[in-house]
This record gives sequence, structure tokens and C-alpha cells, in this order.
Amino acid sequence: MKNVVVVGSQWGDEGKGKIVDWLSSEADVVVRFQGGHNAGHTLVIDGVTYKLRLLPSGIVRKDKVSVIGNGVVVDPWALLDEIKEIKSKGIEVNKNNLILSESANLILPFHKEMDEIREDAAGKAKIGTTRRGIGPAYEDKVGRRSIRVMDLVSERNLDHRLEAVLLHHNAIRKGLGKKLFMKDKLKKDLLKIAPEILKFSQPVWKKLDDFKSKGKKILFEGAQGILLDVDHGTYPFVTSSNTVASSAATGTGCGLNSINYVLGITKAYTTRVGEGPFPTELKDKTGELLGNRGKEFGTVTSRKRRCGWFDGVLVRQTIKISGIDGIALTKLDVLDELDEIKMCVAYELNGKKIDYLPAAVDDQLKVKPIYKVFKGWRAPTKGIKKFESLPENAKNYIIELEKFIEAKVSSVSTSPEREDTILIESPF
Repeated sequence: MKNVVVVGSQWGDEGKGKIVDWLSSEADVVVRFQGGHNAGHTLVIDGVTYKLRLLPSGIVRKDKVSVIGNGVVVDPWALLDEIKEIKSKGIEVNKNNLILSESANLILPFHKEMDEIREDAAGKAKIGTTRRGIGPAYEDKVGRRSIRVMDLVSERNLDHRLEAVLLHHNAIRKGLGKKLFMKDKLKKDLLKIAPEILKFSQPVWKKLDDFKSKGKKILFEGAQGILLDVDHGTYPFVTSSNTVASSAATGTGCGLNSINYVLGITKAYTTRVGEGPFPTELKDKTGELLGNRGKEFGTVTSRKRRCGWFDGVLVRQTIKISGIDGIALTKLDVLDELDEIKMCVAYELNGKKIDYLPAAVDDQLKVKPIYKVFKGWRAPTKGIKKFESLPENAKNYIIELEKFIEAKVSSVSTSPEREDTILIESPF
């Protein structure tokens, strides 16, 4: 029995949704452990498209338990809207197949407003957040003033907690010349939805311990990508949580010995949404081709993604940081029409060759990629299900990529459809 953690090895948008859904046929429990409803996972099943933001990808499959861990920040209204949306497509959601950590912190309307105020005030220095209140909610969590799911049980406790958090936020709002946020309406709105939220609430750490004792297979589903990790990413152009695999333990309350295999979802090229360094970005026709063929628009925001060549230096770095055992290579078919394909194998910084991305953002913006060039295959790979059936140049690209990043390619995805996957080694 193995428990598997799935993380993105780049800047997110690597195709985790499809891979997690594909793996969930083997799992019994699927768990989200960090992030919020800024994370978008698109699943295409039997021609039906599901766009998930908070709900774990396992929710669309029968007889699976989906869990939202304590490391996730939850907009309760967004959660209820997503449940309603998924139910409208024939998916059953109830307290038996969805569990929400009682310790999860809530995203409230003033978090979203603060996110917007800061981004608008930052001008050219903006981070490029999704403006959904994720960062401010995590700040309140660390500042010990957050409202958690369990606080919805008691009106008296909720009133006290709201006073504490609004004392902080209203001081900032006043300093910025913004209207103060009133407590009473928010308290009323929260109490109105409390019964709907609390029916899913349980101690997740205890439930996962029960699942482990019964030999259940657990799939931990990460959001965003390791290069957006608040500690290990391209800071300050990062998300507000730790996106590395070890966060699966912290964000759910299970021990590190619960993790048996780490799978890094890795796109066959590179994309990034929002601001920040991107050494291999292509601002030419090739970049446009990748964006158009790959349908590179954000699931949550519909923002156009920046596109570039595969950055082997960065992926090798994230593999080491997150302890990735193997990668699932996605969107290989997007490269089908190219005459040549490039892979970044080193950087040049101030006239010197380096083999890693430096931590300082100024250096990250200055590094120049050094490429290895491969011949394209100019043949369709879409829908291929056996490695041997791939064009020779495609196989060469994958083999060389695998050698450089120092991790095994465990699967190759050749279309958005779940069935179009070449399985080389199962994480389970």
C-alpha cells in the first residue's frame, strides 16, 4: 500500500487535475492540503468538463472520499457555490464523500478587498495575485486572528473572533483611506451558511489516521507549483503557502511516514501566470503557438499564460527541493508541430555559467538560458498510449529530459482526456 503526494514541479498549471483524476481510480481518499480557490483543476471525463477550485479532484468519482485539509484557506461561499455547480452536473456531494477540516481557516470578504487594494496600489510592483483573498487570509492565520471553520459553531465565539480580526483590518483600511468594515452583517451572513458548512466539518487528522489503519490508499493533491512556494519559489512573486510535498503532512495532520511516493506533474514546456521571473519565456510566434495549441488560459481567472521552453534547470531544482520520485510529463502533443525544440540546461549570470536558479529576484531576472536543441518530430502524438508508438524524436526528447532532471518519467500525457496517458511506472 502506497500513499502518493502530487505536486506541480513548475509554476502551476501543469495538468495536475487530469493526473490526479487518473490516479484516483487507484486511490480511496483524495486530499487537498494547501492553497485556496485560486487553484484551478480542469477535468475532462466522457466529454464533460469539470472545473474545480476547492473541491479535490476525487469528488467526480463514485466511492471516493474527498478531504479539504487544515492547510487550505476556504472561502465558504465559494465552496458552497462549487458544490452547487458540481451537483448540477450529476455529481453527488454529501457528508460521507466530502470532509472539511474543522481547523481550516476562512477567507472572508475583507480579505478579498484587501487583496484588491494592495494589488491596485502596487502598480508595476504588483505580484499578480488572483485577487481572491488568499494571501490576506494566510496572513491572519499566521497572525493568530483568523476565523476557522470551528468558530462557526458558537455565535458568541464568532462575535469575539470577528472583533479581533476587524480591529486589525480596519486599522489598515483607515490608514489607506478606505471605508471601515462592519461586523454585524458579516456575522449574520456567516451564521446563515454555518449549518451548510459545518455538516462537512470533521477532525481531518483523525479521519486520515482511521483511513491509514484500514489500509486505504490516500492521494494528496497539491495546488499551484513548487516555483510558487513561499519559501522555495521565485519570491516575492509566489503564492502564500508552502506548495512542496512535505506540506501534505502539515496541511492535513498526518506524519511524514504517511507519504510513500512523490509525483511531480511536469509540462513538456513551461508556462507561468502573473508577474515574476521566467528565464525561458518566448515572446514570439513559437510562444504564441504553444499558448494556442496548449489552450493556455487560467482555469480560475481565464488569464493568458506566458509560455516558454522547458526549463530543465528549474525542474531539476524543484525535484531536489520537494523529494520528487518521478514525474508525469504532460502536454507532449502541444510540441507536435515544431521543427526544433529547446531545453534549458544551464544559465549565464554576469558572464558566468551556473546550474541553478539563484534566490535573489534581481539575479533571477538577469539570468540567460543556455539551451540544448532537439529535432522536432512533426507527427501527431495525441492519443498515443504506448511509449514505443511515439515518434523516435519524441522518445529521444523524453529520454534526454529524464536524464537531465535526474528523475524517472513515470507517465506521459498526450491529450486532456484521462485515457490518453502512457503509463511507464505506477506511483501506487
